[in-house]
Amino acid sequence: MTIKEFHKDTKKLKVSVIWAYATSHKKPISVPLTQILLFPRFGMDVTLAYPKGYEMPDWAIEKARKNALENGGTFRITHDIEEAFTDADIVIPKNWGSWVNNQSDAVVDDLLESYKSWKCTEDMMKLASPNVHYMHALPADRGNEVEDSVIDGPQSIVYQEAENRLHTAKAVMAMTMGNK
Repeated sequence: MTIKEFHKDTKKLKVSVIWAYATSHKKPISVPLTQILLFPRFGMDVTLAYPKGYEMPDWAIEKARKNALENGGTFRITHDIEEAFTDADIVIPKNWGSWVNNQSDAVVDDLLESYKSWKCTEDMMKLASPNVHYMHALPADRGNEVEDSVIDGPQSIVYQEAENRLHTAKAVMAMTMGNK
């Protein structure tokens, strides 16, 4: 909903879902997983970026590719954070745990610590499109996932996104509860 408010035409819109370093808790993969399944259905050019060890389930990758093919978008994976930011119209840097490869509940481990540089910074934002928007499902792990100057800056649309969550949740409830 938020993307549509800022970009009426989503065809070929470059959206990057990017893993970001965070230590607050071992976060679920649900948000990035649903984003890679949904965005290609709107004809977007979707990039999923993560360091090795933070893979999404194979079935989700296959479905994201299928959704892109069926709807005129693209879906690609990179393990290069700079590549993910380059020329992106929307960036969504968000942490998720290594659930696919490591079922442990441990938050901080050697793998996580080796990727401290995977952060949304002003320098990374400069690689993106001049009109790039920063999004995050919140709460963001400030100072780790994202610099304050980005999440609080003019390119951030996180508060519009948070407000829209209320409306989309109500719509889902109305659809699942019927007209009773």
